[in-house]
Amino acid sequence: MNKSPIGIFDSGIGGLTVVKAVQAALPFERIIYFGDTARVPYGPKSQITIRKYAADDTAMLMRYQPKIIIVACNTVSALALDIVEKSCGHIPVTGVLKAGARLAAEVTKNNRVGVIGTLATVSSNAYGLAINQINEEIEVISQACPLFVPLAEEGFIDHPATKLIAAQYLAEITQKGIDTLVLGCTHYPILRKVIEETVGPEITIIDSADAVALRTRELLTEAGLLASTRNATTPHLLVSDLPQKFSMLYQLFMGSEMPDVELVEV
Repeated sequence: MNKSPIGIFDSGIGGLTVVKAVQAALPFERIIYFGDTARVPYGPKSQITIRKYAADDTAMLMRYQPKIIIVACNTVSALALDIVEKSCGHIPVTGVLKAGARLAAEVTKNNRVGVIGTLATVSSNAYGLAINQINEEIEVISQACPLFVPLAEEGFIDHPATKLIAAQYLAEITQKGIDTLVLGCTHYPILRKVIEETVGPEITIIDSADAVALRTRELLTEAGLLASTRNATTPHLLVSDLPQKFSMLYQLFMGSEMPDVELVEV
């Protein structure tokens, strides 16, 4: 099992932020990443559909016999983590939502935390519930930002349209006195520069990708499953559509050479 890969899945390119964080925390681990680019975005879909997609995505990664699965999709973390856990059997599962909630609860000083995410994640109130399980005195203010996912998927990192939309989405939530803002979708760190400029330096940004990478290291260490070799490897990337576009965006977001991307059927 030590030689088995870490499996990561997301609805599209957003999970690459988790891949990058895991590589930084665990540089010698093999990574299998599946981006469901044929069916992105997950956020506007019904819970029934999201749970079906979660089962499909998990089955895709299970073909590679992973030693742990990371759910890099906040929408799946909020609405279908139990489906992933049942599909994996004894293999440990961790999701970005609980890791991000834990870090936000630790960081806030005035107990006012903002959360931005997809419509499905915000409607579920999963972040609010997870944060209040840790500290019931924290007030959680949530805001859906559905256009952030397609903007990230198009690579509009510093586009004027992105800045206008960010200002519109974030105006109300930043007036509520929050000192911490959770990026409750793994696509959102791709737009982090614009988000930071919009909310200002006094608000701490929580990137759940970093939090889940640290949690993954803890779980693998506790289970004695850390890689025994000291050879860094490039991730094995799988997508359900548009491999060429994915490769180009990978270069843009990861700052590394174009990888081989395998097209698979879900």
